[in-house]
Amino acid sequence: MRKSSYHVPTGGLPPQTQITTTRAVFTEAYAVMPKGVMSDIVTSNLPFWERTRAWVLARPMSGFSETFSHYLVEVSAGGGSNKPELNPKAQGVIFVVGGEVALTIAGAEHSLSAGGYAYIPAGTAWTLHNQSGEPASFHWIRKAYEAVEGIDAPDAFVTSDAAHDPIAMPDTEGRWATTRFVDPADMRHDMHVNIVTFEPGGVIPFPETHVMEHGLYVLEGKAIYLLNKDWVEVEAGDYMWLRAFCPQACYAAGPGRFRYLLYKDVNRHMPL
Repeated sequence: MRKSSYHVPTGGLPPQTQITTTRAVFTEAYAVMPKGVMSDIVTSNLPFWERTRAWVLARPMSGFSETFSHYLVEVSAGGGSNKPELNPKAQGVIFVVGGEVALTIAGAEHSLSAGGYAYIPAGTAWTLHNQSGEPASFHWIRKAYEAVEGIDAPDAFVTSDAAHDPIAMPDTEGRWATTRFVDPADMRHDMHVNIVTFEPGGVIPFPETHVMEHGLYVLEGKAIYLLNKDWVEVEAGDYMWLRAFCPQACYAAGPGRFRYLLYKDVNRHMPL
């Protein structure tokens, strides 16, 4: 697998001379948050996190997303938390895009650098600190775990993007592939956080229309993405938020690979 580069936000503010028009849009079916709107003034502080700021990219909202939240977190040198998760029902995925963090899960210590991935089950004690001299950035995706009687809860694990070979989608000659960190047949898991890769010219050749909610953060490259009935140009650092059943397709139109971190809810009955 070729070495990957991941977009790391820098914050800041645009100059007063910059025009206001951007690609940012929020519709009844999807939202696009371009990297340019992720400035200093839209960050949030989180309880019991020190020297840390977060861009909240997705949160449960009535009539839109129902299942997850997605933070893009920046921890300055010496920052972090001994009490990061306050909801005992919340499971989480950490994916590091820049710098290095020290992650402790149920007493086991791990060092994660760019490409590092961790799954943290609901109710598990964990801490995260930046012990380096440089800022560290990571994605933190949270979902309330839906327990099913007769199915065990999943275990914690730590891995990396580089440790998994992308699996090509059928009949695509490798142009469209998915890096899966969890076996899709493992019914213990009710969410998947994968990385999708398109080689230049790769496509999703039909409008996918399905029950899964999606959060897509573009890690690398650029593409044209179909969202509902609109074709939208996206690039590294952009975020897309798709409501259930929102049609989607993709054409990787850039000169290099197009990669994004993808959340979706899976393996459970629909609540009635």
